[in-house]
Amino acid sequence: MGKTIAIANQKGGVGKTTTAVNLAAGLAVEEKTVLLVDADPQGNATSGSGVIREKSRKTLYDAISNQVPLENIIFPTEFPLLWVIPADKNLAGAEIELVDQDRREYKLKELLDVAKSEFDYIIIDCPPSLGLLTVNGLTAADSLLVPIQCEYFALEGVTELFDTLARLRRSLNPELTIEGLLLTMYDERTNLSAAVARDLRDFYGSQVLDTVIPRNVRLAEAPSFGKPIILYDIRSRGSESYMQLAKEILNHG
Repeated sequence: MGKTIAIANQKGGVGKTTTAVNLAAGLAVEEKTVLLVDADPQGNATSGSGVIREKSRKTLYDAISNQVPLENIIFPTEFPLLWVIPADKNLAGAEIELVDQDRREYKLKELLDVAKSEFDYIIIDCPPSLGLLTVNGLTAADSLLVPIQCEYFALEGVTELFDTLARLRRSLNPELTIEGLLLTMYDERTNLSAAVARDLRDFYGSQVLDTVIPRNVRLAEAPSFGKPIILYDIRSRGSESYMQLAKEILNHG
């Protein structure tokens, strides 16, 4: 059975989608079969992994709202072992449509349970909110990976997310574990990045991953070319960091 990792943080702009796309690519490079699920209506993981948006293309919305079979919404990428379930703005409508449905928090889990035997890893890119789509992502997941930007309010955001996690474990997914807290946008030239990293490690200990993702121009450029950093510039620091992250996740088992 494959492992499902949700990548979530209710704060936007912390490197969540960048992490989803590049961790998925890194695991594929390590010869694991990977399914990247774009559960964010912005659809950035879709375009960032090179899947071109087309009006006729079925997306996660069609599977959740119209019961389109899973095999009709999975698309290949440039990596032979990486596939994507795309999203578009229609997915925001699914969040509204789900409100009155039975077992509304389990729709994504029920959809992906079929795929767990087909993939080594399923990576879910959740929206930057704690709404119903994110709850679906966390209910479907075995573990949660939290990207945290090295900035002043980082600890505050993590505390809120952990409160939500505790409630979700009690009511929906008691098996959900913490994959790790990932420090992103680390700028070694500033005292602030070092101070935030130190505070997080003091407070959360081994839950903070060893891998640190630096601020990196090439990493920021890659999505506009529809490529994971490993395809865009394999020698960049961003690429090296995400390959290191993939190895660290693999060591978790």
